[in-house]
Amino acid sequence: MAKSIYITSVEGHSGKSTIALGVLDVLSRATPRVGVFRAIARSTDEPDYVLQMLLDHDGVDLAYDECIGVTYDEVRDDPDGALARIVQRYKAVEAQCDTVVIVGSDYTDVGSPAELGYNARIAANLGAPVLLVVSGRGGEAPEQLGTSTARTPEEVGQIAALALPELAHARAGLMAVVANRVDPDRLTDVVDAVRAVVDAAPVADRATTEGGLPVWALPEDRFLIAPSMRGVLRSVGGRFVKGDETLLTREVLSVVVAGMSMVNVLPRLTEGAVVVIPADRTEVLLATLLANASGTFPSLAGIVLNGPFPLPDAIDRLIDGLGSALPIIATDLGTYETAVKIMSTRGRLAADSQRRYDTALAMFETHVDTQELTQSLGLARPTVVTPLMFEYELMERARSDRRRIVLPEGSDDRVLRAAATVLARGIADLTILGEEIEVRSRAIELGIDIQAAQVLSPFDAVHVDRFAREYERLRAHKGVTYAKAADTVTDVSYFGTLMVHLGLADGMVSGAAHTTAHTIRPAFEIIKTKPDTSVVSSVFLMALADRVLVYGDCAVIPDPTMEQLADIAVSSAATAAQFGIDPRVAMLSYSTGESGSGADVDKVRGATALVRERAPGLLVEGPIQYDAAADVAVAAAKLPGSQVAGRATVFIFPDLNTGNNTYKAVQRSAGAVAIGPVLQGLNKPINDLSRGALVDDIVNTIAITAIQAQGEAHA
Repeated sequence: MAKSIYITSVEGHSGKSTIALGVLDVLSRATPRVGVFRAIARSTDEPDYVLQMLLDHDGVDLAYDECIGVTYDEVRDDPDGALARIVQRYKAVEAQCDTVVIVGSDYTDVGSPAELGYNARIAANLGAPVLLVVSGRGGEAPEQLGTSTARTPEEVGQIAALALPELAHARAGLMAVVANRVDPDRLTDVVDAVRAVVDAAPVADRATTEGGLPVWALPEDRFLIAPSMRGVLRSVGGRFVKGDETLLTREVLSVVVAGMSMVNVLPRLTEGAVVVIPADRTEVLLATLLANASGTFPSLAGIVLNGPFPLPDAIDRLIDGLGSALPIIATDLGTYETAVKIMSTRGRLAADSQRRYDTALAMFETHVDTQELTQSLGLARPTVVTPLMFEYELMERARSDRRRIVLPEGSDDRVLRAAATVLARGIADLTILGEEIEVRSRAIELGIDIQAAQVLSPFDAVHVDRFAREYERLRAHKGVTYAKAADTVTDVSYFGTLMVHLGLADGMVSGAAHTTAHTIRPAFEIIKTKPDTSVVSSVFLMALADRVLVYGDCAVIPDPTMEQLADIAVSSAATAAQFGIDPRVAMLSYSTGESGSGADVDKVRGATALVRERAPGLLVEGPIQYDAAADVAVAAAKLPGSQVAGRATVFIFPDLNTGNNTYKAVQRSAGAVAIGPVLQGLNKPINDLSRGALVDDIVNTIAITAIQAQGEAHA
């Protein structure tokens, strides 16, 4: 039976979706098969966005329809019958999962004092302990978008005190209490107030931990509750007319109603504002667009044109010529009605809103004891490692000893998005190369937060002078002059590599917009290889369904010599160990043991001998075929008694053609996640990205580089 948790709140707008996402994220690290279940659907008119967000998480592999219990109408018409259907549909999900995150109702339809009691009945019938969410806010303040009044610790405690008897009456077990949206300055006071209430209250099946039942508090965050431009679009029944549609995910922090002249509107523009402009006030529209593009005014979230007036053709062409990415929405509503509808728009936590998503996960990790959470659910450490688990392990290891990584490609949106995630999750400190006003303006435009990053121009005079003198010294034997060096070091790859060389950064990640040669050539010239290594090579960390393997070399050396092949094997084994993989090295060939001969087999045989000589404690077998290295049954027939055959974790390919094609074949046919290439053999970590790299790939590579840098620092 799955270990499940029922997340419910006492009232609406408690930020329960943030807690659900955080719990799901934690459980995905602890167990391979995680499910989600929405006991009562939020709406029948459109898909439940909370459930959709949870299903979008990489750790979940379920269809939307199977994860819904019942609707509000069914509960209202026949509560007992609805409960029976909830149990039946939940059991179908439970049968597919090791653990299930169950999300209770939202108080959006039948909201009443009885709703918590009904949620408690559901939890008791599903056999799932309750994680109770209480809100630290109350009493919406309509004069300021997305804000509400902070409750005192005593008031939050009183809310919990009202809820606990309902849980006890329904015989629902209580696992923990989370106070959400709390005044950031009073987190400890709120925890103490709620814990005092919990310790004194009668609760069925109270969790037994040494420190008592867990109580956590999360602070209010303005960006999590602010509506998005897409939400504004829905609220005003509008249509998207201009700009970059992907920027509709940006948060709206305030509303500016431009019912005055251009001169008076401009001083009233604020960061993250949506500006409501009558559609026939084209001079105000153009001034607002120019202000947003100027860099001397705040960056806006978007514009809403109200009123049934089409844009004149001349104005339409002029706006197109400006090339502004700022989203423009049109609605036929009047100014007052438009403003009211925008003010009543509520924020939604969704997977396509990167800043909210990153902020929610980072906040949960910071303020909730995730180890205590998994222990309270009775989850044992898993015996398998899924790709998602391995990626989380990378993040945690990088986070444990933060390093500074330089990202030379500050003009690439993927790099900026990855940087925002890395900073929000505390994975590494970052330096981004580019002109500061351009990089930061683009990040604001994308609705992401990179404030914590250092942004450094590769033309910064002080750094260029220092780097040029160092490069001149390093390459003097090649006839490099100061003038030539000063020109060379303004190239972002050279600039970033010199930062690593001189200790201004611990590692570099590049290649999203540059070739592999452009990325690693400066490293060959400046960083150079380790004393006991003759070549720079690479590995891919191949995350299969239940384990992680190391493949090398699949990206750098086309046809390694016997000595280079031995170098690759020793370096790959060290890389495997660095990432928690016990190295058992298979030197691959088209024959196993002494069964074959020929130049290619002899190269692998000689390389194996060199590996044994250089690393006598390393488990290595070769030459060996892939099936004998990976399959226990084949190994028993071909190489009985081998400590590597059938259990290999590090696979060394005889040439780049074999390695590159094999990793891609396994990636596509077995659904493996290929993380890399991870460069090895350099004195300091420099890693290359594929030019088709996704944001997640960049985040993983930054984490890997940070872990490599940790190893260099502690060597």
